[in-house]
Amino acid sequence: MNVRLGGLSLCRSELLNVKRRALRRGIWFRVLSRVERVQIDLTIRIVDRVRSSFLARVLRPILGKLLDALESPVKRLMKTVGKTLARKISEIGEKLGCKPAGEWAKDSGFIQFLTIMYMNTPGLYRTNYSGSLEE
Repeated sequence: MNVRLGGLSLCRSELLNVKRRALRRGIWFRVLSRVERVQIDLTIRIVDRVRSSFLARVLRPILGKLLDALESPVKRLMKTVGKTLARKISEIGEKLGCKPAGEWAKDSGFIQFLTIMYMNTPGLYRTNYSGSLEE
């Protein structure tokens, strides 16, 4: 039995890969406490792959923090702002009679475009995704 965290297999090579990426991005020491860093390091040294459900429960929140911190700001905003904007624009397009507009909400390129446009809009003119002006 090999325990997985989302798409991440909890084995030595995957843990080492996440650790290297976190060190390169400078978040290893910033995001994790000393105890959490030691838990990951000991797991890398001792275990080839995590089979214990207890160890997996210990590692899951630590790796979750690391993976969240490793995610780019654009991807993070794409999940929240971009999808909401694409959905709203898609609904407006459908109401105006454009039949292919229903697919716009699922198009990752369109979502990324809207996200970057949102990021480059000055704060004074930016509206949050519920429609009201941000303060």
